[in-house]
Amino acid sequence: MKMSSEPSATRTRRNTHIAKGMNVREHFKEQVLPAWRRAVLKVGSSLLTGGHGGLSDVHARGLARFVIASRATGREVVLVSSGAVTAGRTMMAAHGLEGGRGRSYHFANRQALAAIGQTHTVELWQGLFECPLAQVLLTHDDLRNRRRYLNARATLEELLRYGVVPVINENDSVAVDELTFGDNDNLAAIVAGLIGADLLLIATDVAGLYTGDPHADAHAQAVDEVVALTPALLAMATGTASPFGTGGMRSKLEAAQKAAAAGIDTILFSGRNPEIAELLVRGKLRGTRVRSPHTRPHARTHWLLHVPASSGRIQIDAGAVRALRNNGASLLPTGMVAVEGAFERGDVVEIAAVGERLPVARGIAQYGASELRLICGCHSDAIRERLGYTYGRAVVHRNDLVTLPGAMRRTVGGSKADA
Repeated sequence: MKMSSEPSATRTRRNTHIAKGMNVREHFKEQVLPAWRRAVLKVGSSLLTGGHGGLSDVHARGLARFVIASRATGREVVLVSSGAVTAGRTMMAAHGLEGGRGRSYHFANRQALAAIGQTHTVELWQGLFECPLAQVLLTHDDLRNRRRYLNARATLEELLRYGVVPVINENDSVAVDELTFGDNDNLAAIVAGLIGADLLLIATDVAGLYTGDPHADAHAQAVDEVVALTPALLAMATGTASPFGTGGMRSKLEAAQKAAAAGIDTILFSGRNPEIAELLVRGKLRGTRVRSPHTRPHARTHWLLHVPASSGRIQIDAGAVRALRNNGASLLPTGMVAVEGAFERGDVVEIAAVGERLPVARGIAQYGASELRLICGCHSDAIRERLGYTYGRAVVHRNDLVTLPGAMRRTVGGSKADA
């Protein structure tokens, strides 16, 4: 299994045998955290219970300090927090009700407990912050549907602009059994891609990735860095979850794999050790870094270049062409000249100079074709007046847009240019 081009001794402490309870300083080396401006921090149920039944902030306090310190430096952190089902079960038990008496978690039971416990989970986090928090509940279908995907992203972007910390969880109360994320590790990876995060941080109840279960195998070795998530490495990870959670180390690596595909590095670290959270504040890490083989812009560009476009297109004037090509700008309605065909908000559309056959760019439309015809050529400030609502100032946001170089313009969509 190839972990790095560096000597293996610099990546993995080969001569260190891990015993349960050993300080992480003895087997994970200190690394520099990659530069980041926006991160998703996932915290599992086992860290919010202290290893026991009800909710506890004993481990959450250190993680909250990391978020607060990061915000003070101008960074943004989105929390993906488990704990609702555990909190609901504890509340039911405290009132002597049946749902809290150790019943097996059939799906309806889990949904009911989540509904009871959601507010208590957010209340725990809110008690650790002076700034306001916002609860955001997502389902698989929210992120599978492009329009709802864009709506979710717009909401999270607006909350971050307000200086609010979003606290995200799966909407267990209404999720369909076959369309769940499976666990919040995977949800966190999807959210990281959704908001264009630079980093995915997964706080776990072990210090990072090992070659075996460190609680059962005294010879398990710490893995400081992963440069390729191979099938062998995934098979090495235990899939065992704690009694209070749904994910194990394998699910965390699967989440890291999803994040890597979007050009995002993942950090696995101990959420039980407050020293690790303090290191993160100082831009350092003791844990496992899973590197992405792509840059985030490269991953996004690759997707936009290859995803099928709608049959419609947007025609733009020469000034808009220059702004897209030379300045990396968003496409605004004032630069539009005409709208061809039919497409919906969230569809990928081609963008062409007026009178030209070949596209100069393609991107995700923030408005449908019928809406764009109503705002074509107008100033962004007039969108609300013309439509009665707004999805933002841009027709296609620069983060959702890729310009096409000459060679690419000759091939995208099967078109061929004259020599």
